Amino acid sequence: MTLIKNTLSAIVITRNEAHNLDDCLRSMQGLVDEIVVVDSQSTDDTVTIAERHGAKVSRPADWPGFGPQKNRALDLATCDWVLSIDADERLTPELSSEIRAVLQRLDSKVAYEIPRLSWYCGKFIHHAGWQPDYVLRLFKRGSAKFSDDLVHERVVTDRALVKLQNHLLHYSYLNFSQVLSKVEAYSTASAKQAFARGKRSSVGAAVGHGAWAFFRTYVLRAGFLDGSHGLALSISNAETSYYKYLKIWQMQQNRPHDTL
Repeated sequence: MTLIKNTLSAIVITRNEAHNLDDCLRSMQGLVDEIVVVDSQSTDDTVTIAERHGAKVSRPADWPGFGPQKNRALDLATCDWVLSIDADERLTPELSSEIRAVLQRLDSKVAYEIPRLSWYCGKFIHHAGWQPDYVLRLFKRGSAKFSDDLVHERVVTDRALVKLQNHLLHYSYLNFSQVLSKVEAYSTASAKQAFARGKRSSVGAAVGHGAWAFFRTYVLRAGFLDGSHGLALSISNAETSYYKYLKIWQMQQNRPHDTL
């Protein structure tokens, strides 16, 4: 097979990620040709760390949501291929080698899903709906873009997807303070997005959704096999769902003409 030299841009969006970013960018050394960081007005050393790694940094004043922000980063990328990575994710040496092999191939495949292994407060989770977790992160520039979702954005493409073999490590929750912070942030963003799309709720619906989220995570998706960590994760999933629908209900209180 003919070997070629494709270049690779890594794109990252950040806000106060100084505790994560250095490890993230170090994990890509020797693989990427360009790093693009779009920062949402960080007040810590995030920008300094990015610039130390030679990143091209943009700092827009507004926050349009995760999907639109990642599209901003994508628009700034100039290489042949794009690797989208979050600040709390790391490439393993094995994954780097696999990506390098993709860049050297001459074929029609342009969109790759990467299996992700996620960390929850001291343990990698292997069940609870977190495995298998394939995420589309590597694609030829111009073949894909991000959805406009405020949260839980995804890469959108009409190309056939290929699965890589080696894991992307995702240090999503280092401690329970982060869990509480993300429950608040994700439930708020998800509620705003759902409400804008016409979703309505009630206190009873919030309780029901929370209970279902726990049952789905702990029982149907076998979170119990991850022991105490699986139980804690199931509870935090239930909290996120409960508060999402409670916040939708709260939004309705400011719109008295809305009905279920």
